[in-house]
Amino acid sequence: MSTDLNTDIAIWPGSSSFCPGDTPFGFYDYDPEFQYQGEKFAVWAAQRLGYPIVNIELQSQNFFAAYEEAITEYNNQVNQFNAIDHMLSLQGQSTGSSITNQEVIPNLDRIITIASQYGGEAGVGGNYTWYTGSIAIEANKQNYNLVELFAEPNGIDGTNIEIKRIFHYPTPAIVRYFDPFAGTGMGAQQLMDSFGWGGFSPGVTFMLMPMYADLLRIQSLEFNDMIRRSNYSFDLVNNNLRIFPLPTRPKTLYFEYILKSDRSNTAVSGRTNVITDIRNVPYTNSSIEYINDIGRRWINKYALAAIKETLGMVRSKYDSIPFGNNEEITLDGDALRQEGQEEKLNLIEELRETLEQLRQDQLLEKRNTISDALMSELDKVPIGFYIGSLIPFILPLLTLII
Repeated sequence: MSTDLNTDIAIWPGSSSFCPGDTPFGFYDYDPEFQYQGEKFAVWAAQRLGYPIVNIELQSQNFFAAYEEAITEYNNQVNQFNAIDHMLSLQGQSTGSSITNQEVIPNLDRIITIASQYGGEAGVGGNYTWYTGSIAIEANKQNYNLVELFAEPNGIDGTNIEIKRIFHYPTPAIVRYFDPFAGTGMGAQQLMDSFGWGGFSPGVTFMLMPMYADLLRIQSLEFNDMIRRSNYSFDLVNNNLRIFPLPTRPKTLYFEYILKSDRSNTAVSGRTNVITDIRNVPYTNSSIEYINDIGRRWINKYALAAIKETLGMVRSKYDSIPFGNNEEITLDGDALRQEGQEEKLNLIEELRETLEQLRQDQLLEKRNTISDALMSELDKVPIGFYIGSLIPFILPLLTLII
């Protein structure tokens, strides 16, 4: 086995056999495909660096470590992309088992969870509670402080309460409007008399009014109250309530409220071992067995760049070494290390650009473009028809012409 000029440390002999323990982390040490491809890579990389014309001041473990690093970096980039691209479908799912090499089916769970917050503000969903409270209304008094009258007596921080709905409305118009199926209004009775049905009891049983007529009459009653009367309303500023019109008798006013702390508490209690963010998405390193030729080619190129960086670091210990009669050989350590670092960065950028084109929104946009182009092309295809189907219509016309 050849040795370095200045040390007794063994260097690359031209071939090697992989054994478990030859890599720093041992992620793939017992993978037969890694063992086979690792040995092939070591020979290829050494020859790409000039062996056997020049010595390669590395050992077999350096090649295997670079190969392990390349596979791990490839897995990391792909897993990172998948975690980001599928995060909306993954959040809230169990972390119990790896999803590496498994299809992730998009779902609406997280979207519905996000949308439920809007429902919480409208009182039709969400993850915080709407509470009910009430205060006593006095005759001839319009102004009420809800913090003093309700929050503080019930041990609630006045700054933590937010009123969502106040039940201060006039009598609904619908209760003042008679049912057209059994109404006894004078107008309905006169209408029945004109039809000759006034002698029947009840006469309006024979009449079915259209629904829009009910809606128009209800709206007319409500507009009448709003314009011609002192309408029911209120002002609420900083939990100070002013009600209209001026109350004429004591009563109980009900309202609904939320606690601001409930809304701001975004942590979901009681749920553990679920995906929360990119830190605990259960993606793991994929064996090279499941990586196709595209990925393997990238791995080989990245591992070669890592070997260049390592070899450059070794050679940069000395600017030159003695050779022959008072001569020196200048080493390329610094240049080789810089070349390896730049190649690694370029390969990562290239892989990220490729992955970026595989985002779900990008794929859907491409599919839409293809669909539009296909429809445009099909529009140019002549539309044919079978003339035999027109013979029964053509023959009578020919007979008339003749």
